Amino acid sequence: MKALCWTGVNETAVETVDDPTILNDRDIILKVRLTTTCGSDLHLLGGYIPTMRAGDVLGHEFMGEVAEVGKAVRNHRVGDRVTVCSFIACGQCWYCSQQLFSLCDNGNPNPALTEGMWGSAIGGCFAYSHALGGFAGSHAEYVRVPYADQGAFAVPDAVSDLAALFASDAAPTGWTGADLAGITPGDTVAVWGAGGVGQMAARGAMLMGADQVIVIDRLPERLQQVRQHIGADTLDYTQDSVLAELKERTGGRGPDVCIEAVGMEAHGTGPQYLYDQLKQQLRLQSDRPTALREAIYACRKGGSLFALGVFGGLVDKFPFGAIMNKGMTVRGAQQHGHRYIPRILQHIADGELSTEHLATHVMPLDQAPQGYQMFKDKQDGCVRAVFQPHGTTGSPS
Repeated sequence: MKALCWTGVNETAVETVDDPTILNDRDIILKVRLTTTCGSDLHLLGGYIPTMRAGDVLGHEFMGEVAEVGKAVRNHRVGDRVTVCSFIACGQCWYCSQQLFSLCDNGNPNPALTEGMWGSAIGGCFAYSHALGGFAGSHAEYVRVPYADQGAFAVPDAVSDLAALFASDAAPTGWTGADLAGITPGDTVAVWGAGGVGQMAARGAMLMGADQVIVIDRLPERLQQVRQHIGADTLDYTQDSVLAELKERTGGRGPDVCIEAVGMEAHGTGPQYLYDQLKQQLRLQSDRPTALREAIYACRKGGSLFALGVFGGLVDKFPFGAIMNKGMTVRGAQQHGHRYIPRILQHIADGELSTEHLATHVMPLDQAPQGYQMFKDKQDGCVRAVFQPHGTTGSPS
């Protein structure tokens, strides 16, 4: 079958690889109808996640049609249309019983790698290097889905393929941040990053009762999507002082909740950004925490900060004194999508959540290398590039 493979730093190629097979009775084989780029993929392409290997199949956000089922699968049949959570969880361990699905004890068959980096292993994730399991990704004609009864979710008839695609990762990741940040009705919420995850975090905050939601970015096409499809306020950090504007819009206090949805390659302005960029390029720090620092300084005293963007290792000049002295609550997580995906699909079906607009460019899998370049360089207003491994058969229903 055809698949998009990582071939080296900033290099990808569509190659012929072996078809996936059932390895465990709880697996399904999915015929991929749609699969999309994600900002966290750029960390892989840039070489910031050192446990990638040449030939690894990329892609972790996808939906499709069940092509084959293992003998122990109970919830799915051949021909079912499903969206699949990007994180792999067994549904039975202690962490899964606490609905902390991305922390599953059994989803990652290579736990030693992350135990060494972080003190404990987290769950597995499709195509996110061998540190998170070495699973083949979704930028392919077919993909094996382990623990399918837990991680694959039936798509309602009222939800199109394209809308269901973003219920795989972008929407549940945003929901994880909005929910676990502790938003209460009437709160002001600021979200750093207007990509797919940031937009979904903003919409989730609104549906959870936030009174004012402000999304911070610099790209006009993303900020326009926020205003048009999400209904939140926007702030362009290249035009205005973020800290001053947030103080002004909150009566001098700052936001009640700050959600950082940018991660380890955050863009910024001024000498601090240049300092971070140089240190990262020289591998003197693994992560560039520009947006995270700003969120810490912006948050009101006693407020809540959620780190939702992907961070891999170590950051420099982390203002922990501000966290402690301001009495802030700080949390972070990968997505616990198994908890949120059914609810998200229902919000989409009920017309309360828009996701299709994120797919600004839809193309065949053969054009995936160009799609990634366009996505990385923000060309032609690209917010997300979506690939169709089987041609028009993967188009929106």
